[in-house]
Amino acid sequence: MNGRTRGDTEETRVLVVEDDRGIAESLVRGLRQAGYGVEGVRTGRAALSAPTPDVVLLDLGLPDIDGVEVCRRLRARSDAAIIAVTARGEEADRVVALDEGADDYLVKPFGLAELLARIRAVLRRRRPAGPEILRHGPLALDLRTRQVSVDGRAVSLTPKEFVILECLAADPGRVVTRQQILERAWDAHWYGPTKVLDVHVAALRRKLGMPGLIETVYGQGFRLGAVQESQERP
Repeated sequence: MNGRTRGDTEETRVLVVEDDRGIAESLVRGLRQAGYGVEGVRTGRAALSAPTPDVVLLDLGLPDIDGVEVCRRLRARSDAAIIAVTARGEEADRVVALDEGADDYLVKPFGLAELLARIRAVLRRRRPAGPEILRHGPLALDLRTRQVSVDGRAVSLTPKEFVILECLAADPGRVVTRQQILERAWDAHWYGPTKVLDVHVAALRRKLGMPGLIETVYGQGFRLGAVQESQERP
């Protein structure tokens, strides 16, 4: 069986509540690339009238209603996971947001990788029964424990190698661009040399020991190729 196995088979829906257009667009783009269904709104009123999502990324500095009040109202009517996303770093603000029902708290600026980790964490707490596993032939990735195995043999990966493999295994056969992988594994605004990605992919290929599994699509990016019969049953 290839692809994604979920404890909850429905697509995870994320509501981004952020009034800064640039930040909102970056968040929406990154979350969609990560496979989430995303809706973005810019006001508290719009957040309160939106369909109930699985996760709310809630800016506390909204132009119409204070974000803490929005958090309180959302929690009163919904069990959605709420992550307060704000520039407020003072302990008192964090305490108030958490007391009003937020599940977690992120202070701007933050990287996409951290945000995705926080989303996975709050979903695990709210959906404790369903570890998420990606499979492709003999390859298996457990997204809950972040463990990888090939034919049952454990493969030790670095955090960045795991994220790279997760990007590819989420949809085997689909080309994932170099920029998409860099934004997931490093930062949403990565402007450094892309050669670092090739170094990590080479190490990943060596550790997995499955020749031809990770295919380079020149000028585009990488994808997981079809698993050969001899690879599935050596």
